[in-house]
Amino acid sequence: MAAAFCNFNVGSSVKKLNEYFEEQSYVKRSYLGAASSKASNRLSLFGCNAKRFSRNTYSRQSEVKQQCRCEQVSPDSKAIYGYSGLEEGKEEDVAKATLIWRAIKLPIYSVALVPVTVGSAAAYLQTGMFSARRYFLLLASSFLIISWLNLSNDVYDFDTGADKNKKESVVNLTGSRTVTLIAAYSLLVLGFMGLTWASVETGNMCSILLLACAVLCGYIYQCPPFRFSYQGLGEPLCFAAFGPFATTAFYLLSGSTSEVSCLSLTSTILSASLLVGFTTSLILFCSHFHQVEGDKAVGKMSPLVRLGTRRGSEIVNVAVITLYSLLFAFGLSRSLPSTCIILCALTLPMGKLVVSYVEENHRDNAKIFMAKYYCVRLHALFGVALSAGLLAARMLSRRYVTMPSP
Repeated sequence: MAAAFCNFNVGSSVKKLNEYFEEQSYVKRSYLGAASSKASNRLSLFGCNAKRFSRNTYSRQSEVKQQCRCEQVSPDSKAIYGYSGLEEGKEEDVAKATLIWRAIKLPIYSVALVPVTVGSAAAYLQTGMFSARRYFLLLASSFLIISWLNLSNDVYDFDTGADKNKKESVVNLTGSRTVTLIAAYSLLVLGFMGLTWASVETGNMCSILLLACAVLCGYIYQCPPFRFSYQGLGEPLCFAAFGPFATTAFYLLSGSTSEVSCLSLTSTILSASLLVGFTTSLILFCSHFHQVEGDKAVGKMSPLVRLGTRRGSEIVNVAVITLYSLLFAFGLSRSLPSTCIILCALTLPMGKLVVSYVEENHRDNAKIFMAKYYCVRLHALFGVALSAGLLAARMLSRRYVTMPSP
């Protein structure tokens, strides 16, 4: 409609101008036909100016038509009319910001937050003690170690060629493998120093052994000469590292003091650690969906390279069903308080979303990339619900104990 309106207005204006100048020219020729040659020259000059003005007006009409057409074309065809520079500049800016966000992997740091929080909540249920200073020390140390995992993984995948086309790789963004590797191991040293400090402070050496095992799982998962992730063993290692090892270690550190350095292991912390390890492994499993072709090219035999994306989507379905089945089984066996069962059951819609999203998009690399972030949401929500259930169980038990008998 806009183009038609522009054509109508400009076209009618030019037509009227042409008619006007032709009429003026006719009148001049009628009344001044016998004039001198000087007057004739002036009339000819006036006619030339009129024609020049008419041509300029027609040129302006063409520009306006082109502009009206440009406003209606799709973004892909805007480049024809000179819009490509601005559009490409915006796309490059957005792409750069997106790549940096993906390289930081901020949502993935929930895998550090959940084990510390669940372990601390389980210790509070058992002892009624909580130290905010120790909690944040453990959390900061865990963040540093997760940063080491992310950076070193980018370095070693760069060495094998797995990240050759991965634009969000830190090595590709910085352009320096050496700087990335030095930064990674510096963060590992700082993180492990923090964990060691907390262990020495509480006098609990068992916890530092468990955390050393968790770090060792991370090392043999990705670092040479082991590279067990290339053999499809990443998920079991991830389960052990973040579940039984890390979550149990944080439980021991959070519930221990210089006076009481030996906190007993209970079915509650063991059950909670299994659930944490399960949801963490699901994140890793779903992160392979969009990398199947790249992993296959470099010989990285991830579970999805072996199974294919269709069977992988079926495994995600079974995994989510197993997660909630374990939850209710632990509740029935009284390994977990009923408050944990109720609150964790509220995350069922998120679990269903993960299953349906993977099932619908496992063949679309552009969309299935988001599957791991949906798993991160499930992991974080489930971990928060589990921690809140443990805290609520302690508060309710204290309330019932302190209530006077009738």
